[in-house]
Amino acid sequence: MDETKGMLWAIATLIVATDGLWGCSTSNETTSVAADATSELGQPDGSSSGNAARSDGGPADDGLDGAADGSVDDTGLGYSDTADTGSDGGGSADSGYSGSTTPGASLSCAPGGEGMTNCGAGGNGSESCCASLEVTGGTFYRSYDGVTYTNKGNPATVSTVRLDKYEITVGRFRRFVAAVIGGWRPPAGSGKHTHLNGGRGLNATGGGYETGWDAANWDGLLLTTASAWTTNLAMAHGTWTPSAGSNENKPISNETWYDAYAFCIWDGGFLPSEAEWNYAAAGGGGPTGQRVYPWSIPSTSATIDCSYANYAPQQPGTATTSCTTPSCVGGCPADAPNNVGSESPKGDGAYGQTDLAGNIEEWTLDHAGAYVTPCIDCANLTAASPREWRGGGWSPDSTRDGNLVISYRFNFASSSRFNDMGARCARIP
Repeated sequence: MDETKGMLWAIATLIVATDGLWGCSTSNETTSVAADATSELGQPDGSSSGNAARSDGGPADDGLDGAADGSVDDTGLGYSDTADTGSDGGGSADSGYSGSTTPGASLSCAPGGEGMTNCGAGGNGSESCCASLEVTGGTFYRSYDGVTYTNKGNPATVSTVRLDKYEITVGRFRRFVAAVIGGWRPPAGSGKHTHLNGGRGLNATGGGYETGWDAANWDGLLLTTASAWTTNLAMAHGTWTPSAGSNENKPISNETWYDAYAFCIWDGGFLPSEAEWNYAAAGGGGPTGQRVYPWSIPSTSATIDCSYANYAPQQPGTATTSCTTPSCVGGCPADAPNNVGSESPKGDGAYGQTDLAGNIEEWTLDHAGAYVTPCIDCANLTAASPREWRGGGWSPDSTRDGNLVISYRFNFASSSRFNDMGARCARIP
């Protein structure tokens, strides 16, 4: 951990963020941070921590692949049942999917199978991995958990929304990759919270409303070949495999913010705002809300162990030596993260979502920055800053269990790829 940051955070007596050295990787590459990746001190009260480099996830990808081979081998995507992925070796791949235009519809589980229709308590079952649960709206205090952070100066009101029960699995993401290789791109302006403000979406903290997918600038950031997706998603022990295997029920990792946003659009949803995500993890703002952890009952309970979440316990030492004390799943990092829902129902949040703390960190819609008040269905959409993560992950470092509290914020450049980075989608209620 950077000693200067550690000293500042100790003085502040708040939970610190990881300094980005996840030491369980064999990669010697560091993340190249785009111009929007300004580093901030990790304070839940209005700013969030970010870093210029990390050692676990390889380089941040610019999304541009120079090896567009024009064809996709079927085994490279792991499916041959419902989609023509170009296995005949000629022409462009036909994914069999063109993207969802029905509000709330989920394409990624339609074929059925591993990572699509076998999710459930303990990490497997017969439930759809696309299950989406309603989060009843209300008012709460952002980042407030009553124990580690007690500032009530950042209230927010969020409307009712549905938030997926599970993080995006590898199995679901395969269908999206096939669609993108087949030529699908998010329609310009898609991905907005169309149930708000007469279809205009969230209120932007800088004025105006949610703008949705910026096709002119972002379409080119989606990879176009199976080999490019595999290279970028599998780097540094990511969960992706070239063909379907034992990782299908694990959360997809190493995807950029653009990948995550595009996936949710294709799957009939959108990325949750930071306030929506925080509200769900906190259990709302009522008498059983404002929790320390998503599962905390009573809300001030700071109980945490491996039966609630997949994470690395707090441990001394550097990121390299910390690997001697692996994460809850016992792998460093070959067996981490674990299947989505592995700690369910014990570790579920108040609205039923699993893995809101631990397992994989999750992208949100917002750019990083100090909280803006008032906030009514708001999001920070100001460009030229990194994007917010929430939820903490499995990776071991000197403060990992401190990163799982609902008050914790973290950010990185939108183009970053890390092996403890993932997402879940939100949908209209």
